[in-house]
Amino acid sequence: MGRALALALALAAFIGQDAYAQQSTQQPKAPKRPQVAKKEAPAPPPVQMTIEPKAIEILKAACDRLAVARSMSFTAVVTYENPSRLGTPLAYTTKSEVTLQRPDKLRVITPADGPATEFYYDGKAMMAFAPAENLLAVADAPPTIDGALEAAFKTADIYYPFTDLIVADPYKAVSDGMIMAFYIGQSKVVGGTTTDMVAYADNDVFVQVWVGTEDKLPRMVRAVYRADRARLRNQLEISNWKLDLDVFGEAFAPVNASGAMPIEFSRPVTGPPPAAAPPAKVKPPKLK
Repeated sequence: MGRALALALALAAFIGQDAYAQQSTQQPKAPKRPQVAKKEAPAPPPVQMTIEPKAIEILKAACDRLAVARSMSFTAVVTYENPSRLGTPLAYTTKSEVTLQRPDKLRVITPADGPATEFYYDGKAMMAFAPAENLLAVADAPPTIDGALEAAFKTADIYYPFTDLIVADPYKAVSDGMIMAFYIGQSKVVGGTTTDMVAYADNDVFVQVWVGTEDKLPRMVRAVYRADRARLRNQLEISNWKLDLDVFGEAFAPVNASGAMPIEFSRPVTGPPPAAAPPAKVKPPKLK
């Protein structure tokens, strides 16, 4: 009887557990929470194409300082990007020593990187000299620096990123077609002095410039061209500014080109070596 009772109790417990398990599995599932549509982040407001008076004030002060100088010299270091085989851009650099006397004298000596070149303009002729190859090209030129720069670009693709700084009216060159300008703030790093940062743009290029707070001289310029899908950057650093210095006429002619081989003043036929690859986009002078 003891064994029978124990067996009956065990059977009853098993039946009770099975009934509970069946009851548990047959219970209705909790209803799913309704899916709430995610709210999309609001679109950023459109950029306001405004021209801030403070930005214009800084730009105009810098341009006026350059325009009234009867002579000047500076060092220009240009860094520009070209895509590598992997697509990631590589940076190339050139350095130029610039001297001018208004209205009709200009000298640009570019010793590196790439082939050394020298450009001279004396009010009557413009000369391009390659000292390593001992080649000299000479052409008649207009009677002003602006005209000579435009002629050099059209005739021989000679272009300098600092062109807007040395023309007779720098502010006109900078502001022509401007659609936006704004003040960014100050920097104490660029040029070893305090500078005011300004950004401005026209339909072709977006520019950021650093201008000395005290002396109103440009220290650095960065540009990205709108037509360039890769958004390659072009940078110009300007140092060693000297304004209204005494310059003699013989400074605007090559001193060691007497035995150079004459060549035509025209566009180059072959491309330069990789160390001096030209930038993907260049901004031609805004001269009329």
